Amino acid sequence: MTSARIPVRTGPHPQADRMAVAAFVCGLLGVLVFNIVLGPCALFFGAASLYRGTVRRLRACLGLAFGALDIVLLVVLSSHSGTLSWHL
Repeated sequence: MTSARIPVRTGPHPQADRMAVAAFVCGLLGVLVFNIVLGPCALFFGAASLYRGTVRRLRACLGLAFGALDIVLLVVLSSHSGTLSWHL
């Protein structure tokens, strides 16, 4: 019995597709924890993957949006508590 390979839809640069997924994951996790680190990472990975021509443009754009949300959330919550660290 042979196993058939399932073709994966990637663009000319598969690293860009992986970076789009990394941007989405970093941005989504950054909303919950470590938004001071994961927010800028999501912005970087999202912009770099769009620049390199990813097939997964929606994930890259969502990574950019979540990264921006992480930074806004950090600014709002840290200004509310008066310190760089925050807690609810």
